[in-house]
Amino acid sequence: MGRLRPAVLAGVLVLVPVLAACTAEGGPTPTGTIASVPATGGTMPDTLSTSAPLETTQSSNKAPVYWIGRSGGNIFLYREFRDVPEQENPVTRALRAMMSEKPLDPDFFTPWQNPDKLATSISGKDVITVDVSADAFNSNLDADMAARAIQQLIYTATAAAASSGLIDTGQQIRVRILVDGHTDYVAFGSVQLGALMTRAAGLVAPVWIIDPQESADVAGGSVKITGRSTSPGAKLRWQILQSPDGGSKAPFLTGETTAGAEQGQAGVFTLALNLPPGDYVLRVAQAGSGGEPDRNEDTRSFRVR
Repeated sequence: MGRLRPAVLAGVLVLVPVLAACTAEGGPTPTGTIASVPATGGTMPDTLSTSAPLETTQSSNKAPVYWIGRSGGNIFLYREFRDVPEQENPVTRALRAMMSEKPLDPDFFTPWQNPDKLATSISGKDVITVDVSADAFNSNLDADMAARAIQQLIYTATAAAASSGLIDTGQQIRVRILVDGHTDYVAFGSVQLGALMTRAAGLVAPVWIIDPQESADVAGGSVKITGRSTSPGAKLRWQILQSPDGGSKAPFLTGETTAGAEQGQAGVFTLALNLPPGDYVLRVAQAGSGGEPDRNEDTRSFRVR
């Protein structure tokens, strides 16, 4: 996956008619699909028709945080689990990390700024309200990237609420974003806030390495690798590169696997690899067919102790 830094910066229900990816409840329904063209030149593939499943309840104190990243010419959302202070509720903790910290993976970024005020609440087990100060939006974004930033917040808030067991994951979870307590704010100068919003389809990365996380230290022996593809049953190609002398990395292992197709494990892939101590880079991509190149690659660097 190519790198995209914040410095190069110049979707769910969002009330912005020009963005076909977004619709607010009670507002007009879009006539298109999530295929708007970012100012950076990428497009959203129309083959991605589902959003990432809501996270399941977990005992870990780590917060699920979504970031924005690039794969080829497309821009997607990627998730990391982060250690966060426990003095705030799980949703607030995750959003604060999203707005104030840097991703572990240097291929990801966030356009959000650390806000002076941030509060969240949950009502009816299916509505999350986020109240944030206006300084969180102090980035210059085009309309398409602004819609993705709002989706980044929605995915993070719903993930944190779901993984901590605060919401009923059996129904659609909605998010209302207030700015300094008001409903009429236009985020990043492009996205009208205040209406209830949900996760947009097609924004999650088509191939997504979940574990190990970027720069993780893992125990030697059998290293477990997990990830998800948005195409259940599809063939994936993977490669492990190693730099035994600390210099340039060379191919160490290669192989193919298939994303799960069964219910409850749709899109999931798992590898168990015996790796000696060393520094590695993992690459996973959707396998091309008919002579076409592999696509939507994700990468991850890690160390085996």
